[in-house]
Amino acid sequence: MPRVASARERAAWETAVPIAGATLLVLYALPVAWLFLARSPASVLASLNEPFVVGAARNTLVSATASTALALLFGLPLAYWLARTDVRGQTLVTAVVAFPLVLPPVVSGMVLLSAFGSDGLGGLVGISVDGTLFGVVLAQTFVASPFVVLSARSAFERVDRHLEEVAWTQGVSRWRTLRRVTLPLARRGILAGATLAFARAAGEFGATLMLAYYPRTLPVQIWATFQGRGLDAAVPVAVVLVVVASAALVVLNTLGRSSPVGVRE
Repeated sequence: MPRVASARERAAWETAVPIAGATLLVLYALPVAWLFLARSPASVLASLNEPFVVGAARNTLVSATASTALALLFGLPLAYWLARTDVRGQTLVTAVVAFPLVLPPVVSGMVLLSAFGSDGLGGLVGISVDGTLFGVVLAQTFVASPFVVLSARSAFERVDRHLEEVAWTQGVSRWRTLRRVTLPLARRGILAGATLAFARAAGEFGATLMLAYYPRTLPVQIWATFQGRGLDAAVPVAVVLVVVASAALVVLNTLGRSSPVGVRE
């Protein structure tokens, strides 16, 4: 017979679990809190007037938004196919999708530069990615889009196929079924992937550093400021990045809480 846990064991468990979780939360929260508390608000506000900070913030928002949109545009069809298709080689496709997540960011930049730089496909077709906003978006899409594909695939898998089949038997087209049934039911998983992708793109450093040092995004600008002017000058720029990324995530999560018209939970 299974042994019944004693009151002492339950008490130890109920004490250990919160302590372990709280320790990790402190590890997450303390450095961010220290980042804000270590410098005066005046120094942060002063950095907002610096043209290079304003430009880097603009580049970050534009490129992260564009890369997230591309991840959704091309990633959702792939995620749906992975969720609804059972063919040989599907595991390999999933591994290819997840590959950018395990590559070090600098290596991601190296492979992108080799493949799409002036000595690669970019040179062959006459398109320059080195030092362009297109190169920044390309790097961000490479490292961030797997979050959309993998999260959306899990969301699509949780949607009951019977609902789609019923719609098809009623003469509803597959596209209309996807738009009116599948996507609304999977929207939270899709938005979770988009949120992670945006955050990953906004914070991307290594790949963009290798592929497109200019125009600078906030992570690259933080590094350049640290190298040229030291930690004191770089911290306010880092605070700007945290604020910009946090505000964008709040917006995305707020949109995710609203239900589409005509769809019930």
